[in-house]
Amino acid sequence: MKNLELMAKQLKAVSDPNRLKLLACLKKGEVCACDFVDVLNISQPAVSQQLKKLKEAEIIVERPAGTWKHYRLNEVQQPYIQTIIDHLDEISFIRCDC
Repeated sequence: MKNLELMAKQLKAVSDPNRLKLLACLKKGEVCACDFVDVLNISQPAVSQQLKKLKEAEIIVERPAGTWKHYRLNEVQQPYIQTIIDHLDEISFIRCDC
């Protein structure tokens, strides 16, 4: 039953266009949360909410770095999530120096 709950949480997490954009950015490696504001064109609190949903679904992990948090894809993904990530085109963007 726990596996079904995680699957449902993960599928809900990847059902949002903004969260798919976040995952596309993370395909290149770790990204600071501040970089996502320009990519998604939404406020920092809204970005944080999107990242929180992906983190709770165990799709991404975070690493504190000073006042910011850096995010990367979880190294181990369920096959159905990995397939979705594999089909996303990488998004190029300018990264900050934080």
